Amino acid sequence: MRRSWLLGASLADLVFLYAPIAVLIVFSFNASRLSASWQGLTLEWYRQLAGDAALLAAVRNSLLVGIVSTAIATVLGIGAALGLERLSFRGRGLLESAMLLPLVIPEIMMGVALMLFFVLIEVPLSLATVTVGHAAFNLPVVTIIVRARLRKLDPHLVEAARDLGATPWAAFRRVTLPLLAPAILGAVLMAFTFSLDDFIVTFFTAGPGSTTLPLKVYSMVKTGVSPVINALSTVLLLLSMTLIGASLALQRR
Repeated sequence: MRRSWLLGASLADLVFLYAPIAVLIVFSFNASRLSASWQGLTLEWYRQLAGDAALLAAVRNSLLVGIVSTAIATVLGIGAALGLERLSFRGRGLLESAMLLPLVIPEIMMGVALMLFFVLIEVPLSLATVTVGHAAFNLPVVTIIVRARLRKLDPHLVEAARDLGATPWAAFRRVTLPLLAPAILGAVLMAFTFSLDDFIVTFFTAGPGSTTLPLKVYSMVKTGVSPVINALSTVLLLLSMTLIGASLALQRR
């Protein structure tokens, strides 16, 4: 009896969470311009989506910001994970707590803080400031994932490489880095997904001509819910789910 109740509650939760998403995907193929009525299947909204120049420019901006910010966060995150896991120094606990702040504080606070920081140092808001903002909240994501993998590695493997004459860099490149590769790839995909989907930090750090895809979607929604938005949301949803699924699969290796 209890098991049946728990199963029913779990199914109800899943329906509550995913039914709106399923409706959005279905109506992205609706031939009607009004979501309230169904008039058959069509791919017209996906064709309009592919031919929208402003939308494609926003996609290019999002991809550029995502790739560059993920690269920055990955390089810094690997170094931070190695330092926090393998070095003992005063203030380590404080540094660990500070590293987690971007994940703990409300995102709107982080967006406002970044905007005020750029204004204070007199840096004009642009794609560069958006990239820095995305790298800031992706850095702890990469650090946590890579550090979790580091804790599972056998330290004797690196010690054996050093005993056989390998330099610290050679031991890292030939032993540590290959063992960390699944976690690094998973962190890269996760960080890129967060960057691609982010709206709040982007909203506060973007300037003229630096509209990303989430900002473009927001501007489209303000003028009415078009079926093109349903098509775009479906593409974004499938892309995000694919990247997160690949990230989780790589981290399990």
